[in-house]
Amino acid sequence: MTQAPHQQKETAVSAVLYAEVQQFYGRHMRAMDECRVADWTGDFMPEAVFATNARPEPQRGRVEITDNAEAAARQLQEKGTLRRHCVTTLEVQQGTGSTLLARTYALITRTVVGGRSELEFVCTCEDVLVRHEGRLFIQHRQVYRDDLPKD
Repeated sequence: MTQAPHQQKETAVSAVLYAEVQQFYGRHMRAMDECRVADWTGDFMPEAVFATNARPEPQRGRVEITDNAEAAARQLQEKGTLRRHCVTTLEVQQGTGSTLLARTYALITRTVVGGRSELEFVCTCEDVLVRHEGRLFIQHRQVYRDDLPKD
């Protein structure tokens, strides 16, 4: 039995653009994990949408995303908990117009200071990225936690 060759359907992006997106996520996730909320939410367009199957309704706009991120960061600090987002398997495709579609897996670990680190959950993340004033921003983020139903 022979196997048919894999046919890529997506539009390839340049190695330079792929590296730029990797750098974006490295900086973005580090800001989140270090509770630098303004830096993290500054990567979202003002009208961005953040949807997840962990919430019944999406967060709409940078202000709402910031309010939720600040509350989450405060809770983690009060509990003495460190959270790390390990982003892997980055796939970048040219989207419609000037947008990019970036898909990743995120392994989120939790460590109570003085305790052991543990895997908290695994997610699939799909971002629509746009370039504005020379840098990348998130226009729409969809996160699916593996431990929750997708709908």
